[in-house]
Amino acid sequence: MELSFSMNTVLCVVGVMVVIYGWRFFNWVWLKPKKMDKFLREQGLNGNPYKFLYGDMKEMVQMTADAKLKPINLTDDIVPRVMPYLYNSSKTYGKGKNFYTWMGPRPFVHVTEPALIRRILANYARFQKINGGNPLAKLVARGLADVEAEQWAKHRKIINPVFHVEKLKHMVPAFYISCSDMINKWEVLTKERSCEVDVYPHLQTFTSDVISRTAFGSSYEEGRKIFELQKEQTELVMKALQSLYIPGSRFLPTKSNRRMKEIDREVRATINKIINKRITTTKAGKSSSDDLLGILLDSNYKEIKQQGNTNFGLTTEEVIQECKLFYFAGQETTANLLAWTMILLAQHTNWQDRARDEVLKVFGDRKPDIDGLNRLKVINMILQEVLRLYPAVIGLGRMIHEETTLGNITLPAGSFLQLHMMLLHYDNEMWGDDVKEFKPERFAEGVSKATTEQASYFPFGGGPRICIGQNFATLEAKLALCYDFKRFFPLRFLHCTHMLHILSSLYNLSMVLN
Repeated sequence: MELSFSMNTVLCVVGVMVVIYGWRFFNWVWLKPKKMDKFLREQGLNGNPYKFLYGDMKEMVQMTADAKLKPINLTDDIVPRVMPYLYNSSKTYGKGKNFYTWMGPRPFVHVTEPALIRRILANYARFQKINGGNPLAKLVARGLADVEAEQWAKHRKIINPVFHVEKLKHMVPAFYISCSDMINKWEVLTKERSCEVDVYPHLQTFTSDVISRTAFGSSYEEGRKIFELQKEQTELVMKALQSLYIPGSRFLPTKSNRRMKEIDREVRATINKIINKRITTTKAGKSSSDDLLGILLDSNYKEIKQQGNTNFGLTTEEVIQECKLFYFAGQETTANLLAWTMILLAQHTNWQDRARDEVLKVFGDRKPDIDGLNRLKVINMILQEVLRLYPAVIGLGRMIHEETTLGNITLPAGSFLQLHMMLLHYDNEMWGDDVKEFKPERFAEGVSKATTEQASYFPFGGGPRICIGQNFATLEAKLALCYDFKRFFPLRFLHCTHMLHILSSLYNLSMVLN
């Protein structure tokens, strides 16, 4: 009798739990999305009707896969290739500029109006980075790109000295070494004659070497090992991000999951070992602050000492995450920038001539220095136009935690936003009918006068959370171009073997850094 009573109690409890969690699941995958769909339409936004559980993800993945299979020429519009589903949606539903799509049961409001993008980027406290989604992305990029509110302010304050112009001057020799290594390899390949060279792998090696040398200095070889591991990690994470994430699936002992965890442990252990060496050296009275890690540790120590409390500084784990972010955010972005710049200059030889003449006029036979690099107006215009056509990321994700009015739209707490830098950079209303053409002269009078509306240009994001490494990346790109113009001229272009990879990286970087 007692046993029967106990079993009935258990069955009742189980039944109640099934009903509760079943209702929550039904609300999550159907009732809440349908309610949100109606609410957004009443606000004047347009988008596809919600589809159970998957939303627009199946079509989005399929269109992306199909786009990658199609041949593409350099004169083709890259926007439909990089973001085919969102491009079509913007044409269908975004005639009023803003529209929405479904990432599973969650609606994303897509913002392409520059005034609204400026407002969102300026208020980082209200419009925060998207939390949640697939937590595997955190294996690649955390640190400053992942924290919010007071934590972000603390990280930014401590990291700011790392990328100060005065500090970057001390890193120029490391740039020289990495660039010279690349140029020497090209000279061996050419052997005083014109020949075809696949430069993209060399550009990737160059930018990874720059990060390794400037981040870890004398621990350069260990830095290269970290890069190789992080590169493999990124590939594994991107495969996971391009599928529907099932909560808890990262804990399953699959081959991919085991490898990702193994890489994470090895990278963390290697960086931790380097950090401990630096701390030991510092305690011995020696200082090593001419590289990114040294400056970061020094800035962290000063902040803790000034405030008198370790809570005001970064933990060892947080320093490790910042070092991992150096690699992810700083390597492929600059390699892609250089690749696109060389392709466009090889196609537009008039701008190649102007850039080379400027380099020879400013430096002559001297090694490029940071002061001279900052005076290169023509190359600066060229890089700005390349970043307009091929920004590092196609968009930035944001979310709000309380009801917010955005323009003429009222969004409830928990709404997700996607800010479209690439769509904005290709908006002919902002840039003119020649928006798809390579015309660096747009920036002859600066960014503010390049478009019909101010602040329609966001190659490094904007607002307080603007990319902290933009000066580092620009300096690195300018130095590499100066060496190219002085040693290899004219540049000729035959074909782009790695174009699909470079285009894919625009999408990949956006997914992880969101």
